[in-house]
Amino acid sequence: MTEQQLREKLRKISALFEGATTPGERNAAAAAIERVKLALGSAVKTERPAEVQFTLPDRWQRRLFTALARRYGLEPYRYKRQRYTTVMLRVPRAFLNQTLWPEYLQLREALDVYLNEATERIIREEVYGDDEEAEERGG
Repeated sequence: MTEQQLREKLRKISALFEGATTPGERNAAAAAIERVKLALGSAVKTERPAEVQFTLPDRWQRRLFTALARRYGLEPYRYKRQRYTTVMLRVPRAFLNQTLWPEYLQLREALDVYLNEATERIIREEVYGDDEEAEERGG
């Protein structure tokens, strides 16, 4: 997968969650994001935001999650002395469960596939052609 293919896949996943069904609707992505922000705003009015703690094991997952949260107007944070793997967020649970978390999971999967393919290719081409895992031996 090339970087351009990854970008297109991420756009398609985002468009799916924003309600776009045709290429023409992608031009209205900003309006779709605003609709989701409005939905979040109404969810905040009907449901009190809960403080939710996320443990995201690597920097790519944290960066993706915080960027996605910020796109919807949410403010991710950490308390002093919390691990760097921790991200806190105040968000209505309905919005989290129906929009934010499912979109994050799909975007993360696409990013994982791309990063894995890129890593394997670079190792194969620049370090050593055999990038297989170490063999398993009896104790």
